Amino acid sequence: MLLEVKDLWVHYDRIEAVKGVSLQVHEGATVAFIGANGAGKTTILRTISGLKRPTAGEIRFHGQRVERKEAEDIVKLGMAHCPEGRRLFPFMTVLENLQMGAFKRTDEAGIKDDLEEIYITFPKLKERSKQKAGTLSGGEQQMLAIARALLSKPKLLLLDEPSLGLSPLLAQQVAHIIVRIRQTGIGILLVEQNSVMALRLADYVYVLEIGKVFLEGRAGELLHNPRVKEAYLGG
Repeated sequence: MLLEVKDLWVHYDRIEAVKGVSLQVHEGATVAFIGANGAGKTTILRTISGLKRPTAGEIRFHGQRVERKEAEDIVKLGMAHCPEGRRLFPFMTVLENLQMGAFKRTDEAGIKDDLEEIYITFPKLKERSKQKAGTLSGGEQQMLAIARALLSKPKLLLLDEPSLGLSPLLAQQVAHIIVRIRQTGIGILLVEQNSVMALRLADYVYVLEIGKVFLEGRAGELLHNPRVKEAYLGG
């Protein structure tokens, strides 16, 4: 098992944001969360990656308990988080942002090889390697955020709203990138406001409502679930 979360509770002061959520991600699988804004999806990702402390529950990554570890130590174990809103360093160049993704690595030859692979996958980033990240288009910034996370050489990639704010065409490009990442064997835990996109990309899906999982199952089955179709797929 790549990731296992058991009975996760997360609070913001007295507010219960996540209420007893459990989930699993198998090696090389793509798992998605769908649900309305405020359902707790981003909070779950932030807690798994060490950016938020849980109130209770267990998070195991490759069998190791990580819910009390610092975020940088979780990165070392092979988990990368591509956050909502991209969170780039806008006044640093594209290349410098990419290099930040590899800041915990010491294999210089491996970093160089992986950077070349990134440039093959994201040719626009090579063209704009000396350009300030803040001057890129929204789609280019999202590609840079994903590429930066991949430079950490993750076994598990957490993707939070990768299509948010993008045109349908650019969102489709991001979907193709996620498919390519999946083909490399990297596990993916995806939060995506485009429910149709999430259901088509994922192997397994958890549907959240007000901090709880109220429905889960294989993506192909949930695509045809009447409740999911009515609430998230426009009927």
